[in-house]
Amino acid sequence: MGGLLLVAAVMNWLVGLMMSPHGETVAKGTEHVRTPVVDVMQGGAIVTIVLCALAAWLLFPARRPKWPARDWALVAVLVVLVVSSAYTLIWLQTSVLG
Repeated sequence: MGGLLLVAAVMNWLVGLMMSPHGETVAKGTEHVRTPVVDVMQGGAIVTIVLCALAAWLLFPARRPKWPARDWALVAVLVVLVVSSAYTLIWLQTSVLG
């Protein structure tokens, strides 16, 4: 179940990454679309962090078999997802909405 949640977190993170409103240039007449895109991206970043937390909780139970390479790979994926989602939340507040 933890692996499924991790896959869902990666998919959600990729969707948010593809929707990113980077750049200052906006086509004429589409300024009204930026705010809903930011709202969707904020929700996606929050959901990604929650899914990563649930996946980590399920993938790392108290009794672990000895297989450190798998654990380090999972930790690396979880860290990348959480840090980039936190950065997205901060960037949206300071740059796009601020």
